[in-house]
Amino acid sequence: RAAEWQLDQPAWSGRLRITARGSTAFIRLEDKTSGELFAQAPVEQFPGIAVESVMDSSRYFVIRIEDENGRRAFIGVGFVDRGDAFDFNVALQDHFKWVRQQSELARQDPDQGPKLDLGFKEGQTIKLNIANMKKKEGAAGNTRPRPAGPGGLTLLPPPPGGKPCGERPPSLPGPARLPGTPITDSVLSWPQPSAPAADAWGDFAKASG
Repeated sequence: RAAEWQLDQPAWSGRLRITARGSTAFIRLEDKTSGELFAQAPVEQFPGIAVESVMDSSRYFVIRIEDENGRRAFIGVGFVDRGDAFDFNVALQDHFKWVRQQSELARQDPDQGPKLDLGFKEGQTIKLNIANMKKKEGAAGNTRPRPAGPGGLTLLPPPPGGKPCGERPPSLPGPARLPGTPITDSVLSWPQPSAPAADAWGDFAKASG
């Protein structure tokens, strides 16, 4: 109980610092002017016997100090400000929280963690869309050659409901004979029409509109 201590006449006053070396924290009581070490309490576990809170105050603690020869003693320490006592608790808690995290990471086997497999599985395929041209599965080797027309020209398939592009156009009337321009049958490669030009094109006079 802190009430049993001589709080108005402390045996020593100075500053308190918490340092760490490995997993052990050290509570250092130092002279507030010169920084000379007055006493030191190694803490290997918190909460534990090295640091204990008193029953009647949140600003006072009992710590176990230890010298270089291994001799130990229990002394009471207190803070004038309640916020400093809170920071004292938090500093110790954060240190040992870090110690537990490091211990858990050391126990984990890196080979047991999830692995990122970017390789292709057996039978797995991918589709590529290049210039908006979709490649269908199994389309390779099934392309039908287009039929070739006269003279080796490639003919497009006929439109639905239309006639094949390879058919000859209807017979056209022969060219008009101009004065001074002889036209012989040997120049033309298609037969001459057997009907007058008006019959070949139809009667446009009867068309509506």
